[in-house]
Amino acid sequence: MAIVSTFARNPLADQLVGNDLRLARREGPPAPALNFDYAATTPPLRSVHRAVERFLAIYGSVHRGAGLKSQAASAAYEEARAIVGRFVGARPGQHQVIFTRNTTEAFNLLARRLKFRPDQVVLTTELEHHANDLPWRAVAPVVHVRATATGALDLDHYAALLQRYSGRVRLVAVTGASNVTGHMPPIHELAVLAHAHGAEIAVDAAQLVAHRQLDLGDLNDPAHLDYVALSGHKLYAPYGAGALIGRADTFALGAPMLVGGGSVRRVTSRIVDWADGPAREEAGTPNAVGAIALAAACLALQEVGFAWLSAHETALTSYALAQLARVPGLWIYGDCDPDQADTRLGVIPFCLDQFDPHLVAAMLSYEAGIAVRSGSFCAQPYVRRLLAREEAGCDVGQLGLVRASIGLATSKQEIDSLVATLHAIARGDFDGLYVYDQVTKGYHPHGWNQQYNLSFFEQATPLAA
Repeated sequence: MAIVSTFARNPLADQLVGNDLRLARREGPPAPALNFDYAATTPPLRSVHRAVERFLAIYGSVHRGAGLKSQAASAAYEEARAIVGRFVGARPGQHQVIFTRNTTEAFNLLARRLKFRPDQVVLTTELEHHANDLPWRAVAPVVHVRATATGALDLDHYAALLQRYSGRVRLVAVTGASNVTGHMPPIHELAVLAHAHGAEIAVDAAQLVAHRQLDLGDLNDPAHLDYVALSGHKLYAPYGAGALIGRADTFALGAPMLVGGGSVRRVTSRIVDWADGPAREEAGTPNAVGAIALAAACLALQEVGFAWLSAHETALTSYALAQLARVPGLWIYGDCDPDQADTRLGVIPFCLDQFDPHLVAAMLSYEAGIAVRSGSFCAQPYVRRLLAREEAGCDVGQLGLVRASIGLATSKQEIDSLVATLHAIARGDFDGLYVYDQVTKGYHPHGWNQQYNLSFFEQATPLAA
């Protein structure tokens, strides 16, 4: 795709399903929906939607039938597996691609497939999403590497902990990019140190792979990554699939986490002979539609090119940091230096002094049609660390933060709209009364009774005999 200008209307915007949607506001006519919530869930690419529609014509029982549709569906499913593997640099024979529902399921699967000695620990970090923390607590003692006051990984503390537990660290579990601050730890440098101390490394790549190229590396390279996990819903393919990609030898032996049809070769009343390859980990009928969507998204991002994506998002992140810093009473958490935008992703947490972060998120939505996220973003220890910094912060910051995140279709003009609306909130320009809803745990304008059209399903009609 030929991309010419960074700050012109984003040429990729029309390639997202729903980009032309207009939503009701508290006052005035319906407004375009401005998305600054890419870090949570991305809209589907039109090319992904088209790939799913084509696949549905041949949809059949994957790996379960002799019918021609079943054979075609099985071939497409395995082609999707190969595409996802190449997307992250998986080496044939060294790595295995296992389709999951999402990153959370991937790490739960891995946690139950790794073997631990009684004296071994998992080294994870304070930066992690709960998905890369809680699964490890269920199988081994967990030790956390500190985050610095600005939200970066404390590399000295990491090295010290590896030294302290040398020979006992079974796994290092670390994010490739924080879903709270966009901080990107040097994962390949961390891998070298982990391997030197006899540990493997697993990377939560859910936030990373939609923005930066990832390469697992050859297993003979000390900087290689042993396992990575990703989710389609953060990769412009929200069709319910994710993937765990990692060392094939880890999954060659032992019982899988999920057992049932498809994961076995032979079953008697006393014996179970498990299947080889990824089938061992994919019991039951797989989400073939999700796998096709995930593979199509991988191909689409490769076509756009990560060099362009990185440069585009770096420029927008730098611009956003500089403009947000001018909003009175607004505090940015994490690295807020616009000149360092190339070292991070466009995930920007902030709070507005004297304003509940959930109220700020609601006002952005109802007043201007701007979608952001508020709260702790499934990373409560990390957000607490950020809010505990001594120098300054918001008076109501302990309620969480507001997060604006940049994605494929973000433009400079959208950032201007976000910043202008925050200026208006800070000035008190909006005179609408907002009330807290105990059921939804969020705010809405007093008297708001907008009914959303939920008629997504066709009226059922009797099937012809």
